[in-house]
Amino acid sequence: MTFVVSDACIKCKHTDCVEVCPVDCFYEGPNFLVIHPDECIDCALCEPECPVDAIFSEDELPEAEQDFLALNAELAEVWENITEKKDPLPDAEDWAEVTGKMEHLER
Repeated sequence: MTFVVSDACIKCKHTDCVEVCPVDCFYEGPNFLVIHPDECIDCALCEPECPVDAIFSEDELPEAEQDFLALNAELAEVWENITEKKDPLPDAEDWAEVTGKMEHLER
């Protein structure tokens, strides 16, 4: 089992979750974070830390967000590992309530 970063993270990229991860399984792209499914130990520490509720347990991932499971696995293989908290993106507040942001994902 793994946790999955979903649509709500796109263009926000809060990193509160990174700070609490005991196994450093987060990876960072230009405007999105992902969790490496082979490294996640299912500890659930990251989920409550996300201010935009973008992190779900694999078995609680909404039906409309199922593609994010494969996307997290794919991007974790090519993006750089992130282990320390950073500031969110400058316009994160503007994007916090926006849904359906997949078209804005920067690879």
